[in-house]
Amino acid sequence: MIYVDADACPVKAEVERVGTRHSLRMYIVSNGGLRPSQNPLVENVIVPDGPDVADMWIADRATKGDVVVTGDIPLAAKCVEAGARVIKHNGEVLDTRNIGQVLATRDLMSDLRAADPFRQGGGKPFSKADRSRFLDGLERAVRAAKGDVT
Repeated sequence: MIYVDADACPVKAEVERVGTRHSLRMYIVSNGGLRPSQNPLVENVIVPDGPDVADMWIADRATKGDVVVTGDIPLAAKCVEAGARVIKHNGEVLDTRNIGQVLATRDLMSDLRAADPFRQGGGKPFSKADRSRFLDGLERAVRAAKGDVT
């Protein structure tokens, strides 16, 4: 299965394309406001409003053999711990080798932003290259996850 943390996810169409090619069930999880897919392999899951409700829904279900698409690092850490394969929207794979460092960096940057009100702003804009890296990374993750369940 593929689980997508869909709030502010720029690659939902790409997930659907790859998931359909591999005949995988896909769960698009958000707290609402998304146009439902007509694809029978896609289930739109609407969770109640609240902090991290979509993340908890995914973390409670993702396991070995699944792929999770998210930019949320704490959610990624929980899914990696459960044995799922995790990929960010820009194609970066998060796994047992790098999740600790990525989580520590996220926490450090959060502390720096809290200490300096002028250190704000987002990252770089999402690009065509990010989309291409994501498609390649998702294809690799899906193939590897299929090997996990055999």
